[in-house]
Amino acid sequence: MGFLVGSQKGVRGGGCFRSLIRRKQVDSVHCKPLGHHQLAKELSVPHLIAIGVGSTIGAGIYILVGTVAREHSGPALFISFLIAGIAAALSAFCYAELASRCPSAGSAYHYSYICVGEGVAWLIGWALILEYTIGGSAVARGISPNLALFFGGQDSLPFFLARQHIPGLDVVVDPCAAVLVLVVTGLLCMGIKESTLAQAVVTSINVCAMIFIIIAGSYLGFKTGWAGYELPAGYFPFGVDGMLAGSATVFFAYIGFDSVASTAEEVKNPQRDLPLGIGLALSICCCLYMLVSAVIVGLVPYYAMDPDTPISSAFAAYGMQWAAYLIAAGAVMALCSTLMGSILPQPRILMAMARDGLLPSFFSDVNRRSQVPVKSTLVTGLGSAVLAFFMDVSELAGMVSVGTLLAFTMVAISVLILRYVPPDEVPFPSSLQEIIDSVSLRYSTGCQNVTKEKSGFYAGTSTESNLPLLGKATAIEYPIIVKLQAQGNYVRNEGSRRKIAGWTITATCVGAFLLAYAASDLSLPRILRFIVCGIGGALLLIGLIVLTCIEQDDARHNFGHSGGFICPFVPLLPIVCSLINIYLLINLGAATWTRVSVWMIVGVLVYTFYGRTHSSLLDAVYVPATHADEIYRSSGES
Repeated sequence: MGFLVGSQKGVRGGGCFRSLIRRKQVDSVHCKPLGHHQLAKELSVPHLIAIGVGSTIGAGIYILVGTVAREHSGPALFISFLIAGIAAALSAFCYAELASRCPSAGSAYHYSYICVGEGVAWLIGWALILEYTIGGSAVARGISPNLALFFGGQDSLPFFLARQHIPGLDVVVDPCAAVLVLVVTGLLCMGIKESTLAQAVVTSINVCAMIFIIIAGSYLGFKTGWAGYELPAGYFPFGVDGMLAGSATVFFAYIGFDSVASTAEEVKNPQRDLPLGIGLALSICCCLYMLVSAVIVGLVPYYAMDPDTPISSAFAAYGMQWAAYLIAAGAVMALCSTLMGSILPQPRILMAMARDGLLPSFFSDVNRRSQVPVKSTLVTGLGSAVLAFFMDVSELAGMVSVGTLLAFTMVAISVLILRYVPPDEVPFPSSLQEIIDSVSLRYSTGCQNVTKEKSGFYAGTSTESNLPLLGKATAIEYPIIVKLQAQGNYVRNEGSRRKIAGWTITATCVGAFLLAYAASDLSLPRILRFIVCGIGGALLLIGLIVLTCIEQDDARHNFGHSGGFICPFVPLLPIVCSLINIYLLINLGAATWTRVSVWMIVGVLVYTFYGRTHSSLLDAVYVPATHADEIYRSSGES
């Protein structure tokens, strides 16, 4: 097995493209943040469940049941929540494997950088920054209207809590939202354990309110005969299509469990606790959603539900007006916990991007006492507070979903890459060039009888190595390590398998996009829709068959940290997951994509003029992963 070493600075042409596909090393004992850049390992399964449930169950459930039941699902609303929960579980399985294998801060950005490349990882990280900023601001602006119930209405709120209109600027400011964002920011700066404890308390109050709804509603339902289910139209008044449309709508109620993955570096036992935390949090949310929706739809016929306050009005119809206060308290607590879940991940994503050199090192600083990224947290909190104070971000709420769905899609694709074409090269800093040469010469001394043409593997800088999914290494003038001929035959066969797998994964992604686009765009001519749908379906089916038939890469067993969760039903599960998320992305609407495109263009400019030239992989030297341990040992001895 041989590898070549070169210098990026001496290569002309294609440098910009090659920088987009360079990949960083998977987490290992040799690749950890140095000094006080390490976050505190304080979290266990109960903490992760609190983060996951608190980030997922927002105030939307207190409104969503009425809207979806009236317009889509009818009495079958709980089935819509079940189907959406199963769809979310597909992404959760993919997250669980990658989080346990690569337990570092950064979530989907981190996984994409390891499995796909720097360019895609940057776009995912940039989209997630937008998601958490707007998401936190939107949640904060929704708290003061819910608080108004306790003061007798919007006009009775104290001055420092009520929204104020500024005539000259035609702006409605919300001081309550800004104050709450700053309070949550200060809490997060205290430490991960302290902030998680506070989130657990707030989440518990919200869950207690939902349990009250389930128990009290069930009592009323059994007492009065479940009037909402005794309808002549049956359980599916809008048909199966309406029930499925309701599933697509309520799917966004499950967004938030990915916040658990962003805290991977702070988990005591990530291989065991992260999959359990993600799975249990999602299961609790799904059960609560289904039970609440089943009870409320049974109390009041779906067509008579109040679209704005469905739960409160349902209890009021049975003479329990006082229940509105408990439900409002649950909604306020849900918003507060979701606000914490929105602000928590963003500083860790900024920190991960700064560690990789794509953002200024200012964002990577970790406070020595609290062991959290305080500077990133303060920047995040101040930005969200300003937005929440001055802007009504409700029109931008759709942009929140783009970052999440892009991350879900890329995580599913990363699982396919990890299983079939995992990175087989390791980047080393150029300062280790002499050690790499000495290790290389040691191998070449024992293999001088094998000619240069039989050399199987090469390694070079980030501009020369076998980084792209379908790329091919470029050899330069002199071989350093060569492989015996018998092993060379294995290398050629393995290279063919990797190439087939790489092309198949690419074709599968294209097929998923074509199929989802044809199913979504009703403006296409009927014949053209059928053609595009047929091509997409054929590519998807062929990809599934090929990936099922060929063997997965043996290197997957040693990729990252072993002994963690293994995603089941690969390749079927990641492919279906990608298809669902791509379909939802396409259906977000042209206005949302127009706004997101502006943000993405800004991100491309930032990466082009800063991130690409400051990347920690700028002068990286890539060597085959099989030689990495020996190079690490040699560098340690020296």
